[in-house]
Amino acid sequence: MAAFLRFYDDETRKSLRRQRIFRDRLNPLNSYCDEEMIKRFRLDRGSILSILDNVGEQLERPTKRSQGLPASIQLFAALRFLASGTEQRVIGDTLGISKSSVCRSIDKVVQVLSTSLNTIKFPSEDADILKTKHGFYSIAGFPNVVGAIDDTLIPITAPKPDEHLYICRKGFHSINVQAIVDSDLKFLSVVRKWPGATHDAFIWANSGIARKFERSEIDGWLLGDSGYPLRPWLLTPVNNPKYRGEQSYNGSHRKTRVVVEQAFGVLKSRFRCLHKTESALNYEPEKCCMIAYVCCQLHNICIDLKLPILEEDEMDDINDADRDGDLTYQGPLNDGKTVREALIRQRFL
Repeated sequence: MAAFLRFYDDETRKSLRRQRIFRDRLNPLNSYCDEEMIKRFRLDRGSILSILDNVGEQLERPTKRSQGLPASIQLFAALRFLASGTEQRVIGDTLGISKSSVCRSIDKVVQVLSTSLNTIKFPSEDADILKTKHGFYSIAGFPNVVGAIDDTLIPITAPKPDEHLYICRKGFHSINVQAIVDSDLKFLSVVRKWPGATHDAFIWANSGIARKFERSEIDGWLLGDSGYPLRPWLLTPVNNPKYRGEQSYNGSHRKTRVVVEQAFGVLKSRFRCLHKTESALNYEPEKCCMIAYVCCQLHNICIDLKLPILEEDEMDDINDADRDGDLTYQGPLNDGKTVREALIRQRFL
């Protein structure tokens, strides 16, 4: 462009250069009611202001210009992307900022929130554990349950290194996210570092929460599908149930464990950037894992505040379960069978 312009006089060069456009920025805090805020950003005004109070200083970027991008605009840009998966240029046009500013805002906000939010906690106090067990028992009479476990696939664009590791059993590139939830669909534990081709049982075996159960640091059972190993602390369905007790056990197990599938359905309905209908996350796998984790953290805030999923965001089929179908993993230490059989005799005959 510079070589082209040197053949013209000063006035002509000035007229040919693209003029810099200063846009009027939209501050959603001054423009939307709570219902509109939830519809566009998934959080209400109070929770957004609370997040800004906690991380606002970390989001402010030093600049030599007269005005840097406010922390609130950065947060709204990132929340809009997480909520909708919308193209960054469209988000920029809505908020009155450039596409590059949206991109930088998403990077910064996701990085800050991933370390600053602390909403994913496994219950440790006796009162909290008892409350969790009561919540599960009220569903279908399954006792002593402290969580339901499953994995879900988050679509991503094909990474260059080790691409084959990210092709999941459904044939697309993804990361495999393992989560444990309670009866309120709240995430208690999230493991988000494995490629899509990784088996659910392998993710579980290499997780910190598994080791806590193995060391008997947690009192209670997890409910998992047949993709997980049967253990004294992780109960799976009976394959080919032969009598009434096993059938009753399977029915109660299915009705209780379904909350984890529902949680994934609500998560992906709320934060459409994670859903396959909105294309795939166009970032490196590490960044995609961070985005998924932040969405789970924000989901818990929505659950605590009982924020609705409004009409325009229909909940996805809860059977978006990314299970291994008929694959059954038992493993070498199948002593969970004794626990399961005793439970069936005592509770489901």
